[in-house]
Amino acid sequence: MLGNEMIGGMTAATDDLIKDVTEANFMADVIERSQTVPVIVDFWAPWCGPCKTLGPALEAAVTKAKGAVVMAKINVDENQMLAGQMRVQSIPTVYAFYQGQPVDGFQGALPGSEIEKFVTKIAEMGPGADNGLADAIAAAEEMLAEGAAEDAAETFAAILDEEPENAEAFSGLIRAHIAAGQLEQAQALVENLAPALATAASVEAALAQLELAKQSANAGPQAELQAKVDADPADAQARFDLAQALFAAGDAEGAINQLLELFRRDREWNDGAAKAQLQTIFEALKPTDPLVAKGRRKLASMIFV
Repeated sequence: MLGNEMIGGMTAATDDLIKDVTEANFMADVIERSQTVPVIVDFWAPWCGPCKTLGPALEAAVTKAKGAVVMAKINVDENQMLAGQMRVQSIPTVYAFYQGQPVDGFQGALPGSEIEKFVTKIAEMGPGADNGLADAIAAAEEMLAEGAAEDAAETFAAILDEEPENAEAFSGLIRAHIAAGQLEQAQALVENLAPALATAASVEAALAQLELAKQSANAGPQAELQAKVDADPADAQARFDLAQALFAAGDAEGAINQLLELFRRDREWNDGAAKAQLQTIFEALKPTDPLVAKGRRKLASMIFV
C-alpha cells in the first residue's frame, strides 16, 4: 500500500503538470511558464462530448512526458473573453505555447496515437529534449528579425526537408518570403499546404500576414486617403482603403481604429468587410499583443450593443 506522503507527492506532481487556468492566471501559467517549458492549452467545456475523450487522453500523454511539457485546461464557459482573444470558434481546441508564442495547435478530437504524437512533438521543443531542429528554428527566427530574410528562408526550408510538417518552420518560411517581398513564392507554399498544418496557430497567423501583405502591395497613398476620409467621414471605401494603407505603413493600431469606426458606422458594408478585415489583422498579430485584446473588446462591445 502506498503511504499518504507518497500519494500526496504524486498528486502535487500531477497538479504541477496539469492546471486549471483562468483569465486571471493565463499570463503566469501559460505565457510566462512557456518561457521555460512548452505548455499545451486545452479549451473545453463540461457539455462538450469530444472534450470528455480528448482531455483525459491529453492529460495521460502529458503525464507520460514527465515534465517535458505541461498542460493548462481552460473552461470556455467560464473564460469567454480569453477564448475570444485566442480565436476559439469551436471546441475542443488545443494550442501549444513555447517561449511566449503559440507554436502549434488543432481543433476537434484526435485518435490516441495522434495525441501522443502531438504531445511528443511539443515536448521536443523544450529544453529537456534534443533541440537540433528547435535551435535551427530559433536561429532562423533571429535571422528574420535582423532582416536577413533570404538566409532565414534557406534555414526554414532545410528544416522542412527534415520535418515536412513542422508548423513553425512552415510559417517561418512564409514570413521570410513576405519579408523578402516574394509574395508569389509565399502564395505557392500556401497552395501546397499540408492538411496537418492548416489548423496550426502559427500557420494561420502567417496566412493572415500574407493576405495583409498582398493588400499592402496595392494600398493607396495614405495622405490622399486620409484627406478623403476627413472630407467625407461617411465614405466607407476610403476609410477601408485608409486602414489598409495604415497597416502597410506599420500602423496596426491606426488601421484597427479606422476599421472599428467603419464597423460602428455600417457593420454590413461590403458584406461585413470591416469585421472580416479586423479578424485578419487580429490573426496576423501575436495573440499576446495588447492591440488584439483591446481591439477584440471594442469590437465585441459594438456587436452586442
